[in-house]
Amino acid sequence: MKEQQTGTIEIPLQERYMISLKEASAYFHIGIKKMRRMAEDNEGGFALFLGNRYLICRPKFEEYLLKVMENSRTEQEICDDEISH
Repeated sequence: MKEQQTGTIEIPLQERYMISLKEASAYFHIGIKKMRRMAEDNEGGFALFLGNRYLICRPKFEEYLLKVMENSRTEQEICDDEISH
């Protein structure tokens, strides 16, 4: 943590619990439009609409991404098995 001249404390992104769409987009290398769509759909329960903006719960979003990747692997394995038979 760093304290800035304005008196605010800067917490590194990887240690923050909630991050903005722009920060999430940069951190996870996902386009801002895709991040907004994912937050609006909120399938994994990782987004919070607060005021006029979305905040992303970083740990929950990481879990959501892992689940999506596991499901896509499983689906890919099923497709590969069907093709080989």
